[in-house]
Amino acid sequence: MTQQARNLALDGRLENVRFLIRDRDAKYSGSFDEVLRTEAVQVIRTPIRAPRANAVAERWVRTIRGECLDRTLLLSRPHLERVLRRYVAHYNEQRPHRGLQLRVPVQPPIPLKSASPSLVRGRAVLGGLIREYHVDAA
Repeated sequence: MTQQARNLALDGRLENVRFLIRDRDAKYSGSFDEVLRTEAVQVIRTPIRAPRANAVAERWVRTIRGECLDRTLLLSRPHLERVLRRYVAHYNEQRPHRGLQLRVPVQPPIPLKSASPSLVRGRAVLGGLIREYHVDAA
């Protein structure tokens, strides 16, 4: 693993990386962490005996793959970053979450009155992969 970290550093792939979250597996030695520290990457280890810590990350990865990345043909790294930014915005501002009683993590302002159906507009997101709906001003 230390050699892999060195390879990433030599290729310049750690230039924009600020944090690395990793588990406490023995394959990550002190020298692995040291290579990352020399590249100004802060290593964050998951809590001891916290099985849900990885489950949350794995759930997010499964969600973004199933709802977005597996259905999108990515052309370049900038394209991937644009798609991810747009999906994260959709995930936090539009997509209902079961654990939040079908609310979204970032709540929109509460409308002062209920909207008539003629004021509700839909828009395609990510090339039509997702549809979002909003109320037009009256």
